[in-house]
Amino acid sequence: QVQLVESGGGLVQAGGSLRLSCAASGLTFSNYGMGWFRQAPGKERKFIGDIGPSGRLTTSADYTKDRFTISRDNTKNTVYLQLINLKPEDTAVYYCTAREGGVGSYVYWGQGTQVTVSS
Repeated sequence: QVQLVESGGGLVQAGGSLRLSCAASGLTFSNYGMGWFRQAPGKERKFIGDIGPSGRLTTSADYTKDRFTISRDNTKNTVYLQLINLKPEDTAVYYCTAREGGVGSYVYWGQGTQVTVSS
């Protein structure tokens, strides 16, 4: 049974930083690309970025560049999302996801972790 468990969310002031983690189990982690999405209240889930199975290739949405960084540690079966210079509009539930094929073909999802940024 595949499980993706996010952690590291919380309440932070504007300008602050957080590092989200997503621990994977039940799959051969190094065979999967991993993605991050977020969903703000009343809005659609939005792509943040993706990292390839080996960690060499990453894709990021334009609005996240310079503030959000994705990395992974295949020895720990974990993918990370570093958030810096957070803004109130970054308030959302953040989800990690795993894919077997190309970017966009996500098959497994975590339950999400809440990030709340106060002004």
